[in-house]
Amino acid sequence: MDSNIIVSNRLPIQITKSNDKFDFKPSTGGLATGLNSIHKRGDTLWVGWAGVSSDLIEQNQNKIIDEHLKKLKLSQVRLDDDEINEFYYGMSNKCIWPLFHYFIEFAKFDNSMWDSYVKINKKFCSHIVDKIAINGTVWVHDYQLLLLPKMIKDLRPDLTVGFFLHIPFPSFEIFRIFPWRVDLLEGMLGADLIGFHTFDYQRHFLSSVQRILRYDVLFNKVSFGSREITVNTFPMGIDFKKFFNAANAHLNQNKSEKTELKKQLELHKKNTEDSKLILSIDRLDYTKGVINRLKSFEIFLNKYPKYIEKVRLVMLTVPSRSDVPQYKRLKKETDELVGRINGNYATVNWTPIWYYYREMNFDDLIDLYMLSDIAMITPVRDGMNLVAKEFVATRVDKKGVLILSEMAGASKELYDSITINPFDLHSMADAIYKAINMSAEEQIRRNTTMQKRLSRYNVEYWANAFFSSLKNKSKEVIEKSAKKVVKSTIDVLNKKFKKSKNRLFLLDYDGTLVNFHHKPEVATPTKSLISLLKKMSDENKNKVYIVSGRDKKFLDENFNIPSIGLIAEHGHFIKDTNDKWLQPFTLESKWKQNFLPIFQDFCDRTPGTFLEEKNHCLVWHYRKSDPELANIRVVELKTVIKSMLSENLMMLDGDKAIEVTNADVNKGTIINNIINNNNFDFILCAGDDVSDESMFKALPKNSVSVKVGKRVSSAEFYVKNPNELLKFLESILD
Repeated sequence: MDSNIIVSNRLPIQITKSNDKFDFKPSTGGLATGLNSIHKRGDTLWVGWAGVSSDLIEQNQNKIIDEHLKKLKLSQVRLDDDEINEFYYGMSNKCIWPLFHYFIEFAKFDNSMWDSYVKINKKFCSHIVDKIAINGTVWVHDYQLLLLPKMIKDLRPDLTVGFFLHIPFPSFEIFRIFPWRVDLLEGMLGADLIGFHTFDYQRHFLSSVQRILRYDVLFNKVSFGSREITVNTFPMGIDFKKFFNAANAHLNQNKSEKTELKKQLELHKKNTEDSKLILSIDRLDYTKGVINRLKSFEIFLNKYPKYIEKVRLVMLTVPSRSDVPQYKRLKKETDELVGRINGNYATVNWTPIWYYYREMNFDDLIDLYMLSDIAMITPVRDGMNLVAKEFVATRVDKKGVLILSEMAGASKELYDSITINPFDLHSMADAIYKAINMSAEEQIRRNTTMQKRLSRYNVEYWANAFFSSLKNKSKEVIEKSAKKVVKSTIDVLNKKFKKSKNRLFLLDYDGTLVNFHHKPEVATPTKSLISLLKKMSDENKNKVYIVSGRDKKFLDENFNIPSIGLIAEHGHFIKDTNDKWLQPFTLESKWKQNFLPIFQDFCDRTPGTFLEEKNHCLVWHYRKSDPELANIRVVELKTVIKSMLSENLMMLDGDKAIEVTNADVNKGTIINNIINNNNFDFILCAGDDVSDESMFKALPKNSVSVKVGKRVSSAEFYVKNPNELLKFLESILD
């Protein structure tokens, strides 16, 4: 069993088969490099697909692969051809990838692909839970495994789960289109810590959580049932030293060490006075903005003809998903556009675009970076874009200019680049002109600043920052003040209950015995709840009170149980068994006349909210309103209320509700009267929100206090939801 598991769609290894033999070559990508410092620890396993279809591997060969991977602390999840096509090439890259990059027209919503996506996430989950130690840590990566955190958490709640998304998270208006949007959000919220490259993606995610799931969000914390999930920004870095040192080494190469590409690039620069090389380097993907980049270069040549024969665009596009129709069309369009520009502008001695459609080895890549004067990295949408960072890292003399799309996550860090809107072609053309004419002093100033950032916040720093935060989150989970109700808790309390002779149950209603409803009048008690309350109150040793914020009318209509006590409006009214309603405190309610117009105004200005008027309370409910608008209005309303409160009034910040009531009366006040007038040897109190904290604090020692939902509380125990509480109460009675 391993204490830590890293999970990604692909393992950091390349496996090739030749003549029934396998060759294993480590991957050199950013993720593999960044997680190496964590993975090389003795207690960390990396789980993922090995990159080879199980249809191509015989059973005895799988054993060979598994044994080799085991030595490297890797473990493969086997996928066959159908699973790869439906899961990876299907839902992951035909739907989630385009949608999250704002290419709605390319997103394909297909039920069979979704079923496969769920199936493979479950397959990963089964593989993981069998290999992770108790109280271990799992770090899940990227959009192929969005459902996995919840699946792991459901099976192993003892585990601390982290999730990092390497692509953008789209705005609410885009994300809401996804048919299985609830499943994805809840899947991600299975994690205890969720990371994004930029604050924009973090903000978009939290907005969707609020608007679609209606969960509470406070700053970067999400309250999800009994859990609190932290959402934060961790921009991914590069292996700065690797690129900087390689560039330094290439700077002093002799002629025999130089690659053919380097010789070709140097010859161009030598033969053309004041020549400039502009580098364009990407996977051939519609998110990378290749077509717009080419068009802007064409505009540049037309607008600034004096640079013809002096400026060349070196364009490297790495093949990607070449069998997918959208990528085939993009390749065809790119080829045609390059051909047209070269045909229109080429001279006898000069071709405006050198076009490479292939992968390049590391040495050629370093030469491209170093000998290019300008890098033009202009994706129309990109999670981070490490190429831009790699280019800056190779500027050993601090010269060179980076033109970077503001739609790339890297633009949030590389603010000394020339940032452009990749849809504004004329502005992009002008950016090329600006880059060509930028002074050496200005280039050095900009690159010095950017290199300082990249050398400090490198890929190892990124990995360790996230993993340290995840470990801290693990400590938070273990150190929760309230204890979860488990079987051993029930056994102990059941014995205590049976020994007692005079028992008191104090039970809040909304959010405690029933779930909240956006229409409070609809949230009536179920038959099973009434049956349970009758069972509790019919026992002569038991005294049961419903302690609610509801008014007298609602409680009378819904709890017609002679043996039960009722408390309305947070303690303003009480009705004992077979008795009439009493008002234990003499209070006046003229203050409501001053607050009613204020509350009504906020209702009018905030669609989805409503006002509830009780005898001694006013409540503004905002559960059904737009969460972001409601957040603004809540701050406004609280400010207004605080300016109007007298010493006799108080404001309660409840669950999606703001209440103004009399300061001298609360649930704690009323239950004090009940407790002090009796000699109870067993007291159980349950509630869910801030109004119930006064009850918890008023309880005598040795009482049993239960919070429904895990928030900061004075209660000793907690359960996740009303259903768990009802099961708990039934267990106590048995």
